[in-house]
Amino acid sequence: MTSKTFYDWQQAAAKLVIEGRAWIGNGYCQAENSAVIASVNPATGKNLVDIADCSEADVDRAVQIARRTFNSGVWSRLAPQQRRARLERLAQLMEENIETLALLETLSMGKPIGDSLAFDLPESVRCVRFYAAAIETTNDEVLPTSDDVLATVVREPVGVVAGVVPWNFPLMIGCWKLAPALAAGNSVIIKPAEQSSLSMLKLAGLVQQAGIPDGVFQVVTGRGEIAGRALGLHMEVDCLAFTGSTAIGKHFMRYAADSNLKRVWLECGGKSPHLVFADCHQLEQAAAVAAAAIFINQGEVCIAGSRLYVEASIYDRFIALLLREAQNYLPGNPLDPSTRVGAMVDKTQYQRVLDGIATAQQSGAQCLTPFPAVSERENGFFLNPVILECDNSNIAMRQEIFGPVLSVCRFNSEEEALDLANDSIYGLGAGVWTDDLSRAHRVARRLQAGMVWVNCYADGAITVPFGGRKQSGFGRDKSVHALDKYTDPKSTWIQFSR
Repeated sequence: MTSKTFYDWQQAAAKLVIEGRAWIGNGYCQAENSAVIASVNPATGKNLVDIADCSEADVDRAVQIARRTFNSGVWSRLAPQQRRARLERLAQLMEENIETLALLETLSMGKPIGDSLAFDLPESVRCVRFYAAAIETTNDEVLPTSDDVLATVVREPVGVVAGVVPWNFPLMIGCWKLAPALAAGNSVIIKPAEQSSLSMLKLAGLVQQAGIPDGVFQVVTGRGEIAGRALGLHMEVDCLAFTGSTAIGKHFMRYAADSNLKRVWLECGGKSPHLVFADCHQLEQAAAVAAAAIFINQGEVCIAGSRLYVEASIYDRFIALLLREAQNYLPGNPLDPSTRVGAMVDKTQYQRVLDGIATAQQSGAQCLTPFPAVSERENGFFLNPVILECDNSNIAMRQEIFGPVLSVCRFNSEEEALDLANDSIYGLGAGVWTDDLSRAHRVARRLQAGMVWVNCYADGAITVPFGGRKQSGFGRDKSVHALDKYTDPKSTWIQFSR
């Protein structure tokens, strides 16, 4: 962790040269029509840089370059040990530029610089290193057949992979897509969110420095409804991996059907339940984790524990502990290393959260937090943590607000807790607090979620798969399972002479 002060980070931000052009082919370039979008610092509301607003023509050019590069074999047929060496070099370059990358994350997205440095960037580097090593640990197969036949299965790269990534963890989630896809030998095009494209654009230059051939990795910036849609509909994109809202994920499914039936992997919305049982004897720890599970990263986390269910006999005591913890998540300047919560990503999301709170209260939700939702900070898009008490029919329990808003409700039995938790269209994550091992196992098995945490929340490692079920999507990021998304098994049947 750096020893830089608030002043140091302000000075570094003032001196930073920010790149806003797309990376297509072998370097940075403007959009074909020279269109741009302002990249705004959410902590100040001021423009950081104009980024290229790429059109369908720009996307087509990037895809055609990716296809030619893939077919040439300069990366797709490169020996695994050589791909590994270049990805390891990329991880090293990311470490050498870690403060710049962290600063770009913070300036464009509004998250605290301490989080960018301590979590986002180390996890991104770890991801690239993991898949570099995984290249030489995956095995092909020889399958049992008769003595006069040799049947093999080899895994081949799918071709051109598009990754459409969100604004909340721009580099980390981007690496979840690009690292396994590159490791497998694909050509990759990343479309970052228009709100937070800056760190991915910086990464593109590092990819070239690492010795990965031109055309293997490209970054197409711009609006989702233009550049993202063009990738989804393109006949030469073989695979598209998306993280974002369920509504947009459904669009990509339609795009695949309307084009070439490209495989689409979705990690979509979440409304994850967090259950606290009376037999939990770590209530202070549970309250601290429950607060962190929703309020870190300004609540802009797909896996956020945004629905909290507490057993009735401990409800009042637990809520008092939770309210105390919430005071630790009042927002501050993202460039201050002591800040735990920064600014909402943009004015649109800021207003969307406020509208969600207002609608929830109009439907009967009671606000428990003693401070207003809007922070008194003068500049930027800052919100205080909000805790709403409501029943399971309230919009705050049904829809993903994607902000520092926690909905709480009491339950009287294990069966009721499970019914409440599973009563959702989403199935990304879930948390359980109990000291009863049998209950922990029983409840975890019955929760309809891709990931369940017991006596913790949102812990993980690059070796453990990440993903959901129901309308939270399908497929897995992280772990060796992610390689399945970017490879095709090819069976070869060889008949020997009789």
